[in-house]
Amino acid sequence: MPPVATLSATGLSLGYGERTIVADLDVELPAGKVTIIVGANACGKSTVLRGLARLLKPGAGVVHLDGEDIHKVPTRTLARKLGILPQTPTAPDGISVADLVGRGRSPHQGWFRQWSTADDDAVAAALNVTGTAELAGRSIDELSGGQRQRVWIAMALAQETDVLLLDEPTTYLDLAHQVEVLDVVSELNARRGITVAIVLHDLNLAARYADHLIAMKDGAVVAQGAPEKVMTAELVQKVFGLESVVVADPVVGTPMVVPIGRRAALLAEAAAAKLQGLESVPEVEGVQA
Repeated sequence: MPPVATLSATGLSLGYGERTIVADLDVELPAGKVTIIVGANACGKSTVLRGLARLLKPGAGVVHLDGEDIHKVPTRTLARKLGILPQTPTAPDGISVADLVGRGRSPHQGWFRQWSTADDDAVAAALNVTGTAELAGRSIDELSGGQRQRVWIAMALAQETDVLLLDEPTTYLDLAHQVEVLDVVSELNARRGITVAIVLHDLNLAARYADHLIAMKDGAVVAQGAPEKVMTAELVQKVFGLESVVVADPVVGTPMVVPIGRRAALLAEAAAAKLQGLESVPEVEGVQA
């Protein structure tokens, strides 16, 4: 297994136009591990990922890939080391699935290296692990949102980089395919030792698949570390403003967030009152006392 890649940022400030989203941020992705970034909408998760991938020029600070300033690394060299799947990728009209996934191999091409059997193998493997091999001859325009998302993930995997950044890769996918995609990434990490960062909304899947969890709020990291240390009811309240109970996942033992919400609180109150035989039972719409 090759040496694992390191990716970190120091004093990073990022934004769009005059609007600063992230200011003076320090973050390091543990080498060879899966890092998952969580937080409420518009907290800066995707902005950080774009900054780490050199898709967004920082107003201040520096990003280091294997100790080198990422903005000084030649583009083709960077593309061989770091792959990213953004939130809303776009494809040329009419391009086939096989051709799109094959574009993941473009950083490996050059004047003296043309398409090879190794490229065929990488594309075939990426199609197989994402369950898209049967779609290879179809146009990307014909696919459903979920199928299209799996094809984009296949393209990122075909790139075979040492660092892989995925921005909400489970968007448009049903639960079965969400788990399948995260299993694929986890297995790839275990097999090849690649460094992975994923922006994810589902807190329970994040806790299950992360080696290292980063929670963000208002452009800042508020907690990071192992999921069992980070994912607490207090954190969920602080980051999402949501009352919850955190219990052990019955399958793997990782933290599992059970949201309460107003309706659940009323139901619990009504059930408790009924058990105690109280005459005045709180009314919950749609539920008989």
